Amino acid sequence: MTTWIDIGSLEDIPQRGARVVKTAMGCVAVFRTARDEVFALSDRCPHKGGPLSEGIVHGKSVTCPLHNWVFSLETGQAQGADEGLVPTYPARVEGSRILLDATQLARRSAA
Repeated sequence: MTTWIDIGSLEDIPQRGARVVKTAMGCVAVFRTARDEVFALSDRCPHKGGPLSEGIVHGKSVTCPLHNWVFSLETGQAQGADEGLVPTYPARVEGSRILLDATQLARRSAA
């Protein structure tokens, strides 16, 4: 059974922006696209540990602010010539509230 936790209003995150949710095992970046879709990824780029929440959101991708690696918000996979994978977590919008899957967050490995 999935347990969803409410992390705030959709309006708390600007379009093409992000918010950081701190968990016991590290930070999760929650992204909002221009079309109000919501995605959750680890906030740490696998290349040099850059904070993805400070990156540029474009379409369904985010560009790391340190070295311009681009990651799919849907899969966490690096795009283009770069290789890497960022863990993703189930997220959804219900009404105007953003919900994250607490079960998956609890299974995270330490950052």
